[in-house]
Amino acid sequence: MKYYIISGEASGDLHGSNLIKQLKQIDISANIRCWGGEMMQNAGATLVKHYKELAFMGFAEVIKNLPTILSNIRFCKEDIKKFSPDVLVLIDYPGFNLRIAEWGKQQGYKIVYYISPQVWAWKANRVKKMRLCIDKMMVILPFEKDYFKNTWQWDVDYVGHPLVEVIELYKKIHTFSPITNSPLPIIALLPGSRKQEIEKKLPLMLEVSKQFPNYHFIVAKAPGQEDSFYEPFLKAYKNVSTTNNETYSLLACSKAALVTSGTATLETALFGVPEVVCYKGSKISYEIGKRLIKIKYISLVNLIMDKLVVTELIQDELTTKNMVTELRLLLDDTSKQKQIAKDYTNLKSLLSESGNASAKAAKIINDFLLSNQVEKK
Repeated sequence: MKYYIISGEASGDLHGSNLIKQLKQIDISANIRCWGGEMMQNAGATLVKHYKELAFMGFAEVIKNLPTILSNIRFCKEDIKKFSPDVLVLIDYPGFNLRIAEWGKQQGYKIVYYISPQVWAWKANRVKKMRLCIDKMMVILPFEKDYFKNTWQWDVDYVGHPLVEVIELYKKIHTFSPITNSPLPIIALLPGSRKQEIEKKLPLMLEVSKQFPNYHFIVAKAPGQEDSFYEPFLKAYKNVSTTNNETYSLLACSKAALVTSGTATLETALFGVPEVVCYKGSKISYEIGKRLIKIKYISLVNLIMDKLVVTELIQDELTTKNMVTELRLLLDDTSKQKQIAKDYTNLKSLLSESGNASAKAAKIINDFLLSNQVEKK
């Protein structure tokens, strides 16, 4: 069968690659065309456009780059028509993918959505249109199934979170060697993947290192950014180094971490690393978002557990002083460390109760396509 898969960021590339591997096990003749990155390409898909060309963050940035976004949508539609897939598989990235879903349904394509847009946080009115244009929805957060069922009377499939299998596999096949020659214990700095967020958060994170001379700080560089982008930020800091494409190795040997909100907060928790969650956007994007987004927490860890497991420093609260205070607690308060460890264990259990998420998602897609073939006959 022919699959057209669209993801628009690094995490989508990761989850898309594992989905592709599982699809190819079930359907050995699978012909897969994708928007994503090297991981999806290496898994066996033909890469059409890289997510680096698609990553725009925040309301102001989206408006500024609107002509490029609209051009990408037009190109995507034409490419789908030429390929004529049996199914469109859309991975997260809702601003782009929901447009494609609506158009694709009108064209008669089967639409599967893997990793639901976070409509429970904002833009809940999207669900009415989503129900009309999405044939099969798969969610990865445990509370999402009940949300769609109870609020919208929509039966969706909960497959578990694909990060659990990714990290467990990584731990099994990697022998962790020291990531630095420094004898000091390590603090991980994960400032994000997009230039806009790195520019706002990394300088503040680096200042924290001055207050912890007995620790070595390591910045996890984003795979989509050049080394030269980071150099000006790092010149003044003696106990700071960087690493490329080794975020998991970094987390595996870190005592604590300062982490940009997003998927990285969950990855850090699944490695068992105490963390402070950091968010700071442009003023206009933050002010708009604050009025539209209706959730108690910004980190996935806290949202899934429905309580404050890890501290969140948001916008004006994200200062060097506050990060220093919270980091000291993580490093020195044994009761806090024990509670975080307990909460992390419960978090992992919640996310893995459905088994291997990628395998389950691939089976659901394959069964859906086979059932449609039978109906046609």
